Formats: sequence, C-alpha cells, structure tokens
Amino acid sequence: MKKLSYEITPFIVVLLLIMMITGCGNSSKVDMEEGKVNVVTTFYPIYEFAQAIGGEDANVINLLPVGVEPHDWTPRSQEIVSTSKAQLFMYNGAGLEGWVPGFLKALDKDSEVKAVEVSKGVKLIESESDDGHDHGEETGTESTDSDQHHVDPHTWVSPKSALVMAENIKNSFIEVDPSHQGQYEQRYQALNDKLLELDRRFESELAKMPNKKIVVSHQAFGYLTRDYGLTQHSIMGLSPDAEPRAQDLIKLTKLVKEENIQYIFFEELVSDRLAKTLAGEANVETMVLNPLEGLTKEQEKNKENYFTLMDRNLQNLIIALK
Repeated sequence: MKKLSYEITPFIVVLLLIMMITGCGNSSKVDMEEGKVNVVTTFYPIYEFAQAIGGEDANVINLLPVGVEPHDWTPRSQEIVSTSKAQLFMYNGAGLEGWVPGFLKALDKDSEVKAVEVSKGVKLIESESDDGHDHGEETGTESTDSDQHHVDPHTWVSPKSALVMAENIKNSFIEVDPSHQGQYEQRYQALNDKLLELDRRFESELAKMPNKKIVVSHQAFGYLTRDYGLTQHSIMGLSPDAEPRAQDLIKLTKLVKEENIQYIFFEELVSDRLAKTLAGEANVETMVLNPLEGLTKEQEKNKENYFTLMDRNLQNLIIALK
C-alpha cells in the first residue's frame, strides 16, 4: 500500500545540502524582501489566500511549481535554506505535506520563521485505507475490510473550510506584524465576504439538485460533499495515484448504471485514464471537477484563481446532478 507521507530523515537532509553545494538538481529560487513579511506557502490555495490578506505588506512565495500535484512533491535544499529566512511558513497540515516535520527540523538553527498549520480548526474527515477502494460516503468513513485509516487532507475544496483557513492566515500575519493589523483585517474581510458568498451559492444551488451522488477519479471532495449534502464515490483513494482493484471498477460501473449517473469527474493535474475507462464501460461522459491542488500553466496564463475554478466546479456539479 502506498504511504501518503513520510519525514525527511537527517541522512536525506545531508544529501540535500550536498546537492545544493555541488549544484546538483533544480531548486526553485526564493527571494526575500526587506520591509515586508516574507511568507512561504506549500501549495496554491494557501498562496492565493496569503497574497489576498498580506497584500502590499507581504512577499508571498509558493514552493510548489505550477502544474505539479502536491501529494508526492518534496522540497529541495535551496527551499530549506530560503524558508529559514522567512517570517511565516504556511502549510495545510492534515497529512497533506508529510515532509513538513523533517523540513522544519532542517531549517537553520537561528531561523525565527513561524510555522502555521492553516487547516487547524477544520473538523477533519477520517478516511479508510488509501488503497484505491471505493470509499463511498461523503464523510469517507464507510467501513471496509481494512482497519487502517488516514485523515483526508483536502480541506480547502470546501468554502466552509476555506473560511477557517483564511482566518488562521489572517491571525498569523497579525501575530508577526501587529503594526499592520488594520490592513490585514481589512483585506481579510474582503476575502471572507467572497468566501461567504461562494458558500451561499454552493448551499443554495446544490440543495436544488435532484441527485446527490458524484463519481470522481480522486477522493479529494470529502469536505465539499460533507458540507453540501452530497456523496462521493471515488475510483482512486486520497492519493491520486493509488491504483484501484478490478473489482472496485466493476462495482463502480454497476453503481453508475443503477444510480443513472451521467458523468465521471476527473482532474487536470493527474491522468484521466481511469476516469475515461470507467466512463466508457458505463457509457457516460467525463467532466472536470477541480480539487484546486494547483494551477495548470494554462490556468495561470488565463489568470484563473480559487474563485473562478470553484465557480466552474459548481456549474459542472449542477450539470452532473440534474
């Protein structure tokens, strides 16, 4: 079974530092700015929220490159060195970034960076073993023949969780830079209002839908389905490359036909092969449901953001659930 996370051991840290000294590997360049709160974020949604709240008072750097899926990404040596110089390090937590404990231990001993787990306060979902089995219910707690459980890390996909995360980000800015509290509060309020409006749209529109079940390629929508009264059935588990068994695909094909499900959802940052295979077997269509783990290069070029992508998710859910 594929593990979702692991720590960077001291031995690996030494290897990373050797790579930095010898010039091996491609490390992302992280520039700090004097006179601003320097913030390092681990992946896209946190980066966007931190930029929105930090505004002109912050220099926000995202570690995860454009077009890269975060589940299996790990930082390199230069990112460890650079983060040591920042004031804030914001990560999702809930098991998404398994490398964080080792990363924090590897930071410069004189570093004053404050680590912030932005999902703190979200009611987390416990899911069964990440083995690609159909996980069924919106809470991800349907029993299986495995006793191994994982926490679902995909908190940000629900606007209700995003509201909690945004407040944590705002509070961390104020803690390290209280002199700009008023500015952080004002920008946070603007973001909070947008998230509340998004939440209202999801609640009102999805409540009208006659169908409540979705089939997705990757079990990334537990918080969304829990918070808005839907049920997700997934081809793969919490990690998007956890391969399903043949009998799971047969079971899902039967479910799609019995429940008259018309669309299988896939996402852009991982392969759509299994979603299209299942759709072909069940004679239904495929459509995108974006877990917002990162932007594609095309989405970045088109200036897409959390709100435009979540709006598209809502429209696609409305189409699929009619």
